[in-house]
Amino acid sequence: MKTKTNYLFGLLTALCLLSGCDDNFDEINTNKVDPTTLAPSFVMNKAIIDATYLDGFGTLQMLCYEFGIVQQIITPYGSSLAGANYNQNNVSNTPLVWQNFYRNVLKQIVDVVEKTKDDPNRTNLYHMARIWKAYSFMILTDTYGDIPYTEAAKGYISEITSPKYDSQEFIYRDILKELDEASAGLDAAKAVESTDILYGGNVVKWKRFGYSLMLRAGMRLVKVDPTTARNYVTKAVTGGVMQSNDDNAVMRHTALYNNWIANHLQAREKTNFYLAAPFVNYLKTNNDPRLGSIAVRYVGAKGGPEQVDTRASSDPKVQVGMPMGYDNVTISTPAVLAQYGVASLWDFSQVNLKTVLKLDAPEFHVTYSQTQLLLAEAAQRGWITGSAADYYTKGVRANMEQMATFDPAAAIPEAAIQAYLTAHPFDPARALEQINTQYWVASFLNGPELFANFRRSGFPALAKNPYPASEITEDFIRRMPYPDSETVVNQQNVNEAIARQGPNTLSTRVWWDKK
Repeated sequence: MKTKTNYLFGLLTALCLLSGCDDNFDEINTNKVDPTTLAPSFVMNKAIIDATYLDGFGTLQMLCYEFGIVQQIITPYGSSLAGANYNQNNVSNTPLVWQNFYRNVLKQIVDVVEKTKDDPNRTNLYHMARIWKAYSFMILTDTYGDIPYTEAAKGYISEITSPKYDSQEFIYRDILKELDEASAGLDAAKAVESTDILYGGNVVKWKRFGYSLMLRAGMRLVKVDPTTARNYVTKAVTGGVMQSNDDNAVMRHTALYNNWIANHLQAREKTNFYLAAPFVNYLKTNNDPRLGSIAVRYVGAKGGPEQVDTRASSDPKVQVGMPMGYDNVTISTPAVLAQYGVASLWDFSQVNLKTVLKLDAPEFHVTYSQTQLLLAEAAQRGWITGSAADYYTKGVRANMEQMATFDPAAAIPEAAIQAYLTAHPFDPARALEQINTQYWVASFLNGPELFANFRRSGFPALAKNPYPASEITEDFIRRMPYPDSETVVNQQNVNEAIARQGPNTLSTRVWWDKK
């Protein structure tokens, strides 16, 4: 039997040699429907999409912390929603921005930078990726302070699984260098990336975005390094920042691809979050027409089921913001409800889910309005030419005009815009407060930027949250603590960062947040 088997094997081998058994071998054994690589342009689009808090990553951190710290949106509820409302560390929510950006955004954008840096045919994509990488790292370092930077997102590329933490000072200096080089390196005469989800490959708009982001990064350093700040602010203006709302860095949504903050609030959290009294009162006191675009109140509602359209009012006169310092029990006492003239906690004003937080509402990263207001501050400091008053007026107007992009019902008539600007002219005597308070309004729903600019500028001048069980030693939360998971997997580097920066608490200030 063995001899017969050997004979058959030999015969088959001979036949294969004669007939060429390896013909089309590679083609037959290649899976043509299971790609092993992705086009860098598509990977970059994924990085941009993920930075908009797709699938809820970071949404609860904004709702429970950033919006509450700057006193624009607040919840009276504790447990999984505790955060800035109680000035407490909720370890379920403080790591969310970290987890999203390191696991998703940076893993992708670092890969794009690595794949395109030596490709002469993809120079524009390379520089676009550097700009988005800088933007992503700004959000992370502004939120947590010292973070993995030079060795970050290198697990697949260099097998670095325990990245070192760089100081925020080093990170910011490198971010500014990257933005300077990448913005200048973009060239409309070279190949464009038409599949780019942010600007459709428009190199001019990418340049303006890069220089506007450089302006923002430069202004972060006004308290710790004004010389470097002024240097890069000047470079940004010379390079060319955003010229109109058409240049806004915005993620557009549809009925199928939703704005996730809107999705979150229209579902399980609909009755849990309310506009905070300091924000509503500021808009209301100043007859700001944006209040009618932003707010809705279900007048007289005594429970979630009573928040129905027949009770809904966007009339600025009836809006009542939820005060700071209460939980769902203390705010529901008869004395408190009577003081604010509401029937229940469900009767306070909320973000309008039919205008600025429709499911297809856009989400803004960097805007012309914000850029003009930063230019107003730079001009007021004497760093750039031009009129601070002119920049200021253009910034306020741009944000009011931007409201129309949410929904036609949110659009502000020209007469209302002009009336507001006439009634609230630029005041050089209180310029920094006025500019940065308007920046607070213009950055509504942009959690990371609201939190960062509030710490940088000290405005608006908010009263501290008086909730009695506060865990912080400062008047306001200054940063998010590192995730517990980092202590488990990267303890040595975490400990080095804490030793350099300060305790891993809500009260520790990041490098540029100098008293």
